[in-house]
Amino acid sequence: MRLLDFSLIKEKTSEFIVIKLREIRRSLRAKLVFIAAKNSWLSILYYCIFSRKFLRECQAVLQGKVQYHKSLQSDSQYLLKRNIHRLEKGLIMRPFRDVFAVGYIRETVENYKNFAQYCKGNEETKDELFWYFSVLDKYFGLTSSHPVIDEVKAVFRAIPAIKDAKILVPYKRYENETSSVSYSDFLELCKQRRSVRWYLQKPVPRELIDQAILAASLSPSACNRQPFEFRIFDKPELVGRIGSIPKGTNGFHQNFPAIAVVVGKLRAYFDERDRHVIYIDAALATMTFMYALETLSLSSCPINWPDVEQQEKEMANLLNLDIDERIVMLISIGFPDPEGLIPYSQKKSLNKIRRYNLA
Repeated sequence: MRLLDFSLIKEKTSEFIVIKLREIRRSLRAKLVFIAAKNSWLSILYYCIFSRKFLRECQAVLQGKVQYHKSLQSDSQYLLKRNIHRLEKGLIMRPFRDVFAVGYIRETVENYKNFAQYCKGNEETKDELFWYFSVLDKYFGLTSSHPVIDEVKAVFRAIPAIKDAKILVPYKRYENETSSVSYSDFLELCKQRRSVRWYLQKPVPRELIDQAILAASLSPSACNRQPFEFRIFDKPELVGRIGSIPKGTNGFHQNFPAIAVVVGKLRAYFDERDRHVIYIDAALATMTFMYALETLSLSSCPINWPDVEQQEKEMANLLNLDIDERIVMLISIGFPDPEGLIPYSQKKSLNKIRRYNLA
């Protein structure tokens, strides 16, 4: 419902009256916002009657839950990744508890068995499969006797073991070599990375983009679910079309050599409480991605993606997205044009963005 609809009266009234009616509408809406914000039920009522801004998000979250529950009948990797990570956290607890995960170890092994069968012979999933096996093997090797654990352990031991030379279980922090990158080096990289809008008109090698995505894949992710993917486009006609959809690229999108669309997947979650994690996890990964590009002599520009229905639908149709798949952001990619200018963009001082122990 709209407070005032100008579609029928706009052509029959003067511009002055139209402006006045708009002012009245803005005033009424502002008053309603103040009233609706007083409690959660009035807020729900406001968004049910006067605004449909959250309808697509609500459907996307529910569709994500549908896809999640459907996946339980097949590979169910999101549940498996979460539970294996929970086991890892149990294995590193101090002091170590020799009985834990009783409430979810059964579903973990069942889903591991399904996944192992579903992905048998698939080279792309062999590392993940071995990680699952390694953690479960470690868990059953360290936990004490318990009716549930003993029963599920027998099921796990009946599944063919996976052998590999790698060690994919919790390890000591400095067991591996540490990076030689100093803070001053990293700070210089941070200063070097700027949002670049003007690029040399030459192709971006895909192997460089893949290297940056590989670095991004090492970013932290809640329960290691990594609920996102990078959709990369480097065909000029597609880059131009995709780059023109966001409102903030007018005037410079035509010179993008390549563009990435970061897509979040709500199917990674069983509950509404996690609906914002796609944005957190994807943002962590994209920041790593952009830093990695800088080390490869490439530049980038993160492109804001406000939740505007028209643009959402256009992008979803173009990328053939499912309802639960949400655009997080776009990133232009290319070799920077040395003649192109970049905004200075003075950042806030340390004291304005940091506070210690202040409630």
